[in-house]
Amino acid sequence: MADLLTQLNARSREVLRLVVDTYVETGEPVGSRTLARKLGTDLSPATVRNVMADLQDAGLLYAPHTSAGRLPTELGLRLFVDGLLEVGRLTDEERRAIEAKFAGPERSPQQSLEEATRMLSGLANCAGLVFAPKREGQLRHIEFVALGPGRALVVLVLDDGQVENRVIELPPGLPRAALVEATNFLSSCMVGRTIDEARQQLAGELEQHRRDLDELTARLVSQGLATEGGDRREPVLIVAGTGRLLDDIHAVEDLERVRGLFELLDKKEGLSRLLDATLRGAGVQVYIGAENELFGLAGCSMIVAPYANRAEKIVGAVGVIGPTRLNYARIVPVVDYTARVIGRMID
Repeated sequence: MADLLTQLNARSREVLRLVVDTYVETGEPVGSRTLARKLGTDLSPATVRNVMADLQDAGLLYAPHTSAGRLPTELGLRLFVDGLLEVGRLTDEERRAIEAKFAGPERSPQQSLEEATRMLSGLANCAGLVFAPKREGQLRHIEFVALGPGRALVVLVLDDGQVENRVIELPPGLPRAALVEATNFLSSCMVGRTIDEARQQLAGELEQHRRDLDELTARLVSQGLATEGGDRREPVLIVAGTGRLLDDIHAVEDLERVRGLFELLDKKEGLSRLLDATLRGAGVQVYIGAENELFGLAGCSMIVAPYANRAEKIVGAVGVIGPTRLNYARIVPVVDYTARVIGRMID
């Protein structure tokens, strides 16, 4: 991509930039005469038309109809984003407005993330996305309750109010008093940690207290924090503003594209792969159209940034998805700053 950019002279770069700017603003093809006026130079429409023809030969522009108007291809958009995009800076007022969306002690982390999704949707006029950790709350209470012969209920209460109940099979020959012993052991050692942290700590704690716990009780303790229903670190997807994707439909093919995006978001396909890709990157990442193997959906773009917890571990991502007509210069800094604020908020 860098080689392709160096092959373009200043005139070609400026024409490509103006075509993309016009596309983002109107969604309509732009002709040489309009571009010549916007360039404000002595270039004639004929000269601009020749430059556009060269850009089309390079695969950066295309003509959607038989008219002289041109639109950027996905390759043209990628070149623009990687080499020509001038990202704006947020004002102090804009930063405060984003921070205000997360303010208020009465708002839970889940509510704050949902508010972030709605905010991004409104600013970008498309769908807002947040990939959030499924479980990050700290254990506030854990208890084993006997249900009958060979079965017990494990009650896990997190500090954010979430409650998880699960039924476990008891080791044969386990005395009833072992339920109380297991409850007391986990309460003394694990409360105040996340479930993942507690599980990681458990092996060492059991080894240190092996003399105090008999084998059956130790097995019960391990079962109490065993993973159930898959990886609890698997994120959940919060989506808001999908209806906004219908606000700016220009053609039947646009409608079909958005319908395909609706279906994809509804099924939440590619969520794990998308998050994995985000974790491997740094800062804001822009995925454009069919180049994105995670979605493989031509005509759509996604702008996403990861956010990290206080241990600097990336735990989720926030962004927007919509037609390729996204205002990249405006949305990139908003997504970036929102990710930073969420990172501070989740601590």
